[in-house]
Amino acid sequence: MKCLVASFAAFTICSSALMLDKNNTQATVPLVWETHHPSTALSGYVRARQFDHRLRVCNAYPNEASLIVSRRQEVLTEPALNYRECQDVKAPLKSGDRLEFKVGGVSAGIFAVSDLPNNDAVLLLVIHRHDTLTTAASFSSHVFANLLNSQVAVLDTYQGRSTLSPNIVDEIHGKARRERLRFNSVVAVNEGEYQVNLVNTTGGPQLSRELVALNRESYVVIRTGVASQSGPSFPEDLIVFPQSSVALLSGAELAAPTSAVLLLAVLAWFI
Repeated sequence: MKCLVASFAAFTICSSALMLDKNNTQATVPLVWETHHPSTALSGYVRARQFDHRLRVCNAYPNEASLIVSRRQEVLTEPALNYRECQDVKAPLKSGDRLEFKVGGVSAGIFAVSDLPNNDAVLLLVIHRHDTLTTAASFSSHVFANLLNSQVAVLDTYQGRSTLSPNIVDEIHGKARRERLRFNSVVAVNEGEYQVNLVNTTGGPQLSRELVALNRESYVVIRTGVASQSGPSFPEDLIVFPQSSVALLSGAELAAPTSAVLLLAVLAWFI
């Protein structure tokens, strides 16, 4: 088992050696969110503040079977997640929790929660294919920072060769603005409507998804799919979550001048 832990705001990518078959049904992934904060336990009449940790699970594991995440006997994903679906888990997390992932009723790995951040946060957890040769699963995680702007984590889980790259496009007063995105990074964007594309080497869009970005919300864009050498292949695809409503936009983006540039501040990189 290998787990690379970058900074608090960077991606954590953990690989499970598990094969999805009936003979090997368990794996342990150590250290999910390691922050090394001092204990906030207080005695007497003063109680430690209870932080809001929202777990966001995404199923980027190419398979016809659905995904179930459970904690002991408690099922956390209701309903089960189909491939390319995400879900915000309502059950609160605590240190020491062990989250088991099952695909089609077969265990794909266990995520152990070692520590949680001492602030309100969205905790992203993605299961995906490890390689093209086997059906082994990998896990990627990220802790979103608390920002006023919208922030977007851009993650690449596609296994196989590809010449496509991501960009983001918005349109103000009929003028399109394009910015390149980098996989395995987190960016901040202004509130507004966008198109996230996978483009070829000449810049032509091959696949597009809508992104409605609201202030203070955290989004994930995932390239998924597999050119499998063992089992069925799944084409390149894009997951965008959550799907916010255009009706919730504040309208401030409509007042932006045509010369305004798209805010793309890189917040974190996976190295």
